[in-house]
Amino acid sequence: MQNKDNQSLKTRKSDHLDLAQKAQTFSHSIDSRFDFEPLFGTHPEDGRFGLETEFLGKKMKAPLWISSMTGGTKEAGELNRLWAEVASEFGLGLGLGSCRILFDDPSRWSDFDLRPILGEELPFYANLGVAQIESILEKSEVNKVEDLVGRLRADGLIIHINPLQEWFQPGGDRFKRSPLDTVTEFLDTFSHNVIVKEVGQGFGPRSLEALIKLPLAAIDFGAFGGTNFTKLEMMRSKVTDFSSFSNFSYVGHTADEMVIWARQVLDKLGSKALCKSFIISGGVKDSLHGFYLMEKLGASCVYAQAKAFLEKGREGFPALRTFVENQLRGLALSQAFLRVKN
Repeated sequence: MQNKDNQSLKTRKSDHLDLAQKAQTFSHSIDSRFDFEPLFGTHPEDGRFGLETEFLGKKMKAPLWISSMTGGTKEAGELNRLWAEVASEFGLGLGLGSCRILFDDPSRWSDFDLRPILGEELPFYANLGVAQIESILEKSEVNKVEDLVGRLRADGLIIHINPLQEWFQPGGDRFKRSPLDTVTEFLDTFSHNVIVKEVGQGFGPRSLEALIKLPLAAIDFGAFGGTNFTKLEMMRSKVTDFSSFSNFSYVGHTADEMVIWARQVLDKLGSKALCKSFIISGGVKDSLHGFYLMEKLGASCVYAQAKAFLEKGREGFPALRTFVENQLRGLALSQAFLRVKN
C-alpha cells in the first residue's frame, strides 16, 4: 500500500512539473463575481451535498429544477420518465412540457403521469399555454384544468406566456386578451398553485412587477440566453418568409437582468409583494452561474435548465445522472468556498 501511495505521489509531482506552464492563468481571466474564501468550508462528501431547501412548500435535496420542455411526442414521454427518475434520485423539482395534447388524446396519459416515479414529496407541475387558458376561461371549462392537475397528482399548473412564439408559429394561437388579464382571472377560479413562465425571452421590469403583485406560487424567468422559441418557430416555417422579422428573436431580458429587477421590486413592495418565489431559468450556463444568480436574488428560489437536460437525456440515463451529480458537486463547492460580491 505504501509503495502504491509513493508511486501516486511521484506521478502527481511529475504531472505538476509537466503541466505547470499549461496551467497558468492570467489576471484578466479572473471571475470577478465572487470572493474566494478558502478558510471556512469543507469538501462535500460524495452523495451528501448539504443542499437541502424548501421550495413551494416541499422539501428538495438541491435547488435545481428540471425546466418544462416539449410534450406530446413519443420521445418526450421517454425523456419525461428519465427526467423523473433522475429528479427522484437527487430530489429535484420538475415542470412538465405542455399538457395540451391530453385534452385531445388521453392515450398519451402515461407520457405525463410521472408522480409514481417522482414520489409524493417533490414539487411537480403540469403546464398549459396562456392561449389555452384564455380559451378555457371563455368556455367556462376551468374544471378541465382542475381535473388534469388532480389526475396527474401535480402540485399545480405552470402557465407559459409566449406571445411572440404564437405569432410566428405556423397555425399559432392569437391572444384576444392580455396575458395579465387572463392569468388574473384564472387565479380567481383555480384552486391549485400557479406558476407563470416565459419561454425564452424573459419578462421586462413592468411585467415582472405586475406578476410579483399577483398571488402566484412562483415566477419562472424563462429568460433570454437559452432556447428561444420565437426563433425556433421562424425556423420551422416552410411557408412564410420571416426574414424581415428576424430581429424579434433577439428581443428579451437575461436572467442576470431579471434577478436585479426582481430584487428591486421585492424591496420596493415589501409586504405588498404577493409572489416571493422564483425559478431562475434561461441561459443558466452551469452550477456556478446558478449559484451566483440565486445568491444575488436572495429570495426563495431555485435555478433551472432545459437544453442541458434534453441533451443529456438523449444520451441516456448514465450521462444524465452524471450531469446532475456534477451540477450538485459544483453547487456544494460554491456554497463552501465562494461568496458573491455586492
